[in-house]
Amino acid sequence: MPAATLIELATRLAHQFMGEMKTIGNQTRMIPAGYVPTWAERTWFSLFEGRNEAIVFGIIAFVVHQGFYYGRYFPYYVCDYMPSMAKYKLQPDKQVTSEQWWKCLKSLLASQIFVQLPMMMFFLPAARMVGFDCAAPFPAWPRVVFQVCIFFVFEDFYHYWAHRLFHYGIFYKRIHKVHHEHTAPFGIAAEYAHPIETAVLGQGTIAGPLLFNFFIEQVHITTMLIWIAARLWQTVEAHCGYDFPWSMSHWLPFWAGASHHDYHHMAFVDNFASTFRWWDSIFGTDSRYQVYEARRTGKAKSE
Repeated sequence: MPAATLIELATRLAHQFMGEMKTIGNQTRMIPAGYVPTWAERTWFSLFEGRNEAIVFGIIAFVVHQGFYYGRYFPYYVCDYMPSMAKYKLQPDKQVTSEQWWKCLKSLLASQIFVQLPMMMFFLPAARMVGFDCAAPFPAWPRVVFQVCIFFVFEDFYHYWAHRLFHYGIFYKRIHKVHHEHTAPFGIAAEYAHPIETAVLGQGTIAGPLLFNFFIEQVHITTMLIWIAARLWQTVEAHCGYDFPWSMSHWLPFWAGASHHDYHHMAFVDNFASTFRWWDSIFGTDSRYQVYEARRTGKAKSE
């Protein structure tokens, strides 16, 4: 493609993006004529009415993110102060110091405000450009569940290879080593990372819905929020440092869970996937973990 054509295309897309960034909410445009919206739909569209839609959606996404991220972590935080829960710790000999905890929290808030929030502000315009559905009616729950499951599979595949790349040479020393400061992870350490890693791995969460919408079928913007909440629920669990009898990995065998990812932090190797176990199994990057886990669980049973 000639350079002039590429420049023209880029200019047109930039103009379109900037136009979407300036869109003001209008319920009559979002609710089809003759359609009677539900209470949830009326409430949703009222948040955007007369306001900049990109900014409002970014704020909503940020609130959802913070609520689910720290809300999901809170039960594990409480468990840290309950002696009866210590037997479920994956690395009981390692305790998080107050200094480590506060350093993690301050770094997280800086990253979430200055890296993630801008990405959320830009999402709605990008989603509109690839054809996301932003109008009423909301999608049916079976459709939402199906799409979120597909997003998990896509993100897991992307995360496996991007994460594995971050363990090579300069990528690890200059970027990924930050996340590995915690050899015994705890819930909110899930997003404790170098800004470049946050941006790169975050693309797995964002790109899945965008590509799915562009190539397969339309995705509703509210489904994106549900997907974000589900992804946060999973990643905080993976970093929680606890292996409870009721953990999902015990009744969903292909679910990675905390024991799978905790080993990665402890050993600095293997178990690169985020959600499922199959890629590590297929590519042989869980063999040492399998030996370790058999020994750990066998010891736990004997005790």
